[in-house]
Amino acid sequence: MSKKVDGFKLPGCGFVFWPVGTGDSITIAVQEDTILQVDLHHLSCSEEDDDPHTPIVDRLVELLPRVNGKPYLATFVLTHPDDDHCLGFANLVKRVKIGELWFSPRIFREYKKDLCDDAKAFREEATRRVKRTIADPTNVSSGDRVRVIGYDELLREDEYAGFPKSRLTVPGNPVTELDGVDHNARFRAFVHAPFKDDSDSERNDTSIALQVTLTEDEGAGKCLLLGDHCYPTLKRIFEYSRARDLEWNIMLAPHHCSKSAMYWCDPGETDESLRQDILDAMDKAQLDHGYIVVSSEPIPASNKPGDNPPHAKAKHRYEEIASNGLICTQEYPDQANPKPLVFAITSGELQVRALAKQVDSQRPVAAAVRAARGTDQPPRDRVGFGFRRD
Repeated sequence: MSKKVDGFKLPGCGFVFWPVGTGDSITIAVQEDTILQVDLHHLSCSEEDDDPHTPIVDRLVELLPRVNGKPYLATFVLTHPDDDHCLGFANLVKRVKIGELWFSPRIFREYKKDLCDDAKAFREEATRRVKRTIADPTNVSSGDRVRVIGYDELLREDEYAGFPKSRLTVPGNPVTELDGVDHNARFRAFVHAPFKDDSDSERNDTSIALQVTLTEDEGAGKCLLLGDHCYPTLKRIFEYSRARDLEWNIMLAPHHCSKSAMYWCDPGETDESLRQDILDAMDKAQLDHGYIVVSSEPIPASNKPGDNPPHAKAKHRYEEIASNGLICTQEYPDQANPKPLVFAITSGELQVRALAKQVDSQRPVAAAVRAARGTDQPPRDRVGFGFRRD
């Protein structure tokens, strides 16, 4: 059973987005004893008194269910090995039993000088588990399990010779198993990316992208986690995938609200331009009562050329499509005292509790834009999906 710490407890079934600065830390509760963590960003400053960032490793150690006296995390997913997605992993793996690791093999092809210390720690642990799996594929237990996201050609490489195909998931397929247990009645993760020809791309372009669906009784919630992908890959995801695998109640803004998701400059062009097609595709995939989450420091009113994300231009575009508004993790409910953002799955009817003013004020934006464009689509069915602020 998960514990309550300082008045906070992980939901029995739901998604938690933590205020960890510009970086990703998403906790997914499939049920109270089965928790999945997507990425990690533990800033050293977060351990100081009154710092507004969550010391995410410490919180997980406090909140996770315990197995044989040790905090237990069923699965850790590394979307890609940049430090804003794996910072603190070396500390986490020492203090928490991690049943299973998911990763894309691109991490094994990186030069050591190009990886931060925590990415190297992840690679070391992943390599250990791959070797353990190859040594005895039919007898791999919790704490040694691994799921590789990639393609069949990978198994022809020397370091994967003998690796069981059952532990390889090709993008374009769903996964319902976590740490050796099938949760198909409650959990489904559809793998959208990386694409096969992204293996030699920039590291951001090799991010694992997922649609995660949680179900409890008659309630369900769908979350799109699109990693650090830019417009070309995002366009392919929305063009190639079936409609059901793109649906979302929550969408994590790619690359911490980078404008590269919808502003792009093709070869031969001199200036980037807005690509409305990706925004339209995201909007079309949105179920009723959609939220866009930005995992970043507070979003500035404007940016200078060359600024890193978050970008104000991207925020404004997302506000035009998110029916229930955009929420920045480091601003919610306010910048001085940000709290974990919790979307909890409830039984049956959709229940939405009081929201921060920043979200309420944005709802008319999306509604006005949608009304101005018009639509020939029939109303979309509701799903049982609740929002909780803690």
